[in-house]
Order: sequence, then structure tokens, then C-alpha cells
Amino acid sequence: DDACDPKQAVAVANSFAGQGVSFVAGHFCSGSSIPASQVYAEEGIVEISPASTNPKYTDDRPGTGIFRVCGRDDQQGEVAGKFIFDTYKDGVVAILNDKSAYGKGLADETQKFYEAAGGKPAVVESYTAGEKDYSSLVTKLKQAGVTLVYIGGYHTEAGLIARQMKDQGVTAKIMSGDAIVTDEYWAITGDAGEGTLMTFSPDPRKNEVAAPVVAALDKKGQTAEGYVLYTYAAIQAWAEAAKTAKGTKFEDVTKALNEGTFKTVLGDIKFDDKGDVTLPGYVVYEWKAGKYDYLAAK
Repeated sequence: DDACDPKQAVAVANSFAGQGVSFVAGHFCSGSSIPASQVYAEEGIVEISPASTNPKYTDDRPGTGIFRVCGRDDQQGEVAGKFIFDTYKDGVVAILNDKSAYGKGLADETQKFYEAAGGKPAVVESYTAGEKDYSSLVTKLKQAGVTLVYIGGYHTEAGLIARQMKDQGVTAKIMSGDAIVTDEYWAITGDAGEGTLMTFSPDPRKNEVAAPVVAALDKKGQTAEGYVLYTYAAIQAWAEAAKTAKGTKFEDVTKALNEGTFKTVLGDIKFDDKGDVTLPGYVVYEWKAGKYDYLAAK
């Protein structure tokens, strides 16, 4: 566990290298994956991230063994930015970010596409992850009369902001990205999370090929929410590549990964010349009564 901290991520990567690890299904946070990928590239370790969406992770790919099975924030930001403009054209929009590689990157992409469509955010603010009290930020949102708050950040802080907005009587709609696709978001918000919107790839739990894995996890009392199945798919892709390569030698496995098509719980996947996955893009979800599902058409 690197705690989404870049320094800890590099320490973890170096530890794996010292242990002779051949493959890492991770890291989760973009701010961790980007520096850790430098270590893996130097040490000949395959890294397939299930969740790191910052474009720099593959745009600045340090080696041929770096991949991801999730989408990118420029794809996610385009969907979010256009949705906000189309749905809240006459609204008062705030765009927040937590200053992280993921959160700021996603917020910036969302703002870029929102403005390209013709929108202009009334409030653009950064906040510091790890804090507990965001009341001054919420007060600023209240004074601006915002009707939609876009949060580029992780579920903990997004959940606290949602709860503190409700406490102050701010009724603005909340929207965020794939980092709040976790039951922990609702555990923090409770009813304050009702109606929260978010972007995420098409729900892999609905894939027929994923049904046996989802059932097995359910039987064990475990969840297939969020990026669980993406992690499973990363492992499946590597295992199939290693089978094709007849071993775990870095050069042979990366060649197989860069050239092959892999059957996974996400469906059949391939990687492009950057290490990005070829999968459908993002859609909008809504949290209702502690569960998330596709946003119903109005």
C-alpha cells in the first residue's frame, strides 16, 4: 500500500525490484503510478495499472512494459465537461481539485472541455487532501450560489465536502470522477451523497464474462465494485501474455502484451502503442440509496 503517496510508491517499487517481482497490478493513484513506472521501466518489471487515469502515465511512458486497463482523464474530462455544459447551461458551476496528479488533471480536463463548449465556471478552487474541515470552502460555494460542484479528487475528501455542503444547506448537485466509484464514498456521505453524479467506464459487473467472478466474490462476502474487476483484468492480461511468452521474461511478456488480444472480465482487450487499453469510453452514473448505476435518461 503506497497510501497514494509518490515517495512511498517509489519505495514500494524499489522493494518489489529487490524481491525480483516480475509484474505489478497497480498502482491505483496516478501520482503514485507515474514515478513508480520509472523504477519498473529501469528494473524490467511489467506494470499494469487498473486505475491510474492521468494521461501523462502513458503519454510519457518510460518503457514498453507500462500499461493500463482503465481510461484516461482527457476522455473522462471530455464526457464530464460536455455533460455539465449541456445539462447545466444556465447553472452556476464550481470546479474544485485536490492538487494531486489525478484530481487536478481531471478537473483541468473537465474545465477545458466545459469552456470549449461555451461554459465559464464561477468558482475554480484547490483544496488540500487529508484535511477534515472544508467549511470555509463550502461557505465560498454557498456565497457564489453554485448549482453544480465538480470535484476533481478522491472519495474521502469528496465525501466530506458533500456532507459539509449538506450541513450548510448547500443544495448544489455534486459531480466527480471515477475515484468515487467506491462504497466508501457513501459510507462517508450517507444521505448527503444522494444524487451525486460521476463518470466511470461502462460497469464491468454487467459483463456476462464477469458473472462467474462477481458471483465468486459475492459468495466470499467481497465486492466487485469500482476497480476490483479492472485489477482482475490486469492480472488476466499479464497471465495470458506470460503463457504466450512461455515464461515471465520481461522482453517476451512485454512483446506479447504489446501485440496480443486478451480475454478478460472487461471483455477482449488490446493495448495501443502507448500502453493504453482499447475499451469503450466513459458514461455518467448517479448515486442513489447507497448504490451507483447509470444515470437514467430524463
